[in-house]
Amino acid sequence: MGVLDGKVAIVTGSARGIGRATAQLLLEHGARVVINDLDGDLAQQTADDLGGESTVFAGDLTQDGTPDALVAHAIDTWGQLDILVNNAGYTLDAPIHKMSDDWWSRMLDIHLTVPFRTIRAAAPHLREPAKREREEGREVFRKIVNVSSISGTLGNAGQANYSAGKAGVVGLTRTLAKEWGQFKVNVNAVAFGWIETRLTASKDETNVTEIGGERVQLGIPDGMRELAPMLVPLGRPGTPEEAAGGIFYLCSPWSNYVHGQTLHVTGGQMGGMTG
Repeated sequence: MGVLDGKVAIVTGSARGIGRATAQLLLEHGARVVINDLDGDLAQQTADDLGGESTVFAGDLTQDGTPDALVAHAIDTWGQLDILVNNAGYTLDAPIHKMSDDWWSRMLDIHLTVPFRTIRAAAPHLREPAKREREEGREVFRKIVNVSSISGTLGNAGQANYSAGKAGVVGLTRTLAKEWGQFKVNVNAVAFGWIETRLTASKDETNVTEIGGERVQLGIPDGMRELAPMLVPLGRPGTPEEAAGGIFYLCSPWSNYVHGQTLHVTGGQMGGMTG
C-alpha cells in the first residue's frame, strides 16, 4: 500500500531534473502521474524509465489553451485530479539594465502565468468534489505545490526577471491558500536553493535548450559553481532527489495541516540582503 494510492497527479516539467525526481517519488508511493514536458520524446522516455502508472502530455504551457489541455488530459485519462505540482521553468539571466522586454515577459509567463492558468484550469476538479465531500461530512485533502526559489524570496543579481516570477509564485500561493482552504486544498510553495540541475550546471556550449525555436543558454559559470562549499552550510548543492523530497512531503498526508507556507529546501543557504 502506498500513501498516495488512488491519487492522480500532474507534474509540469517532469521529463528531467527535479520534476522527474518528483514524478518518480509520487509513482513509487502509488500515485498515477501525468508526465509533462516540451520534449514529447523525452517525456515518453521518462515515463517508460520510471514505470508505474503514468501518461504523457507534451506541449508548451506558455501557449494559450495548453494548461487547459493538460488538465483535460488528466481528467480524460483518470477522471480526477488530486495533486498539482507547478515545476516547469528555465532561466534567462542578464543584469536589469541589459534585459530585454522579451526576456522579462518570458520569465513571468513560464514561472507565474503558467501556474496561474494551470491552477485555474484545475479549479473545477479540485473544488467541486470538495463541496460534495463537505456535505457528506468528509475531509479529503488535495494538494497544490508551486515551485519557487530563494532567488524569489531573497533576490539574486542577474535574475530580476526570474526572481520577480518566483516571488510572484509565493504571493499566488498565499492568496490561493486563503481562497481554497475551505475546500481542503493545501496550497504551498517550495523555494529551492542550489540544486544540481541543468540550470546550475556548467555554462558551456553543451548546456543549451530550445524554447520557441530559439537556443537558450543554461547554467552558471564554473567560478560561481566553485563557491558552493562556502555558500551552502551543508557544503554542497542538493540533488534533484533531495529537492523532490520537499515537494513529496507537501503532496503527502503528513502535510494536511500545512497551508499557505513556503518551504525552503536549501541545505541551509539563506544568503542575501535580509536586513
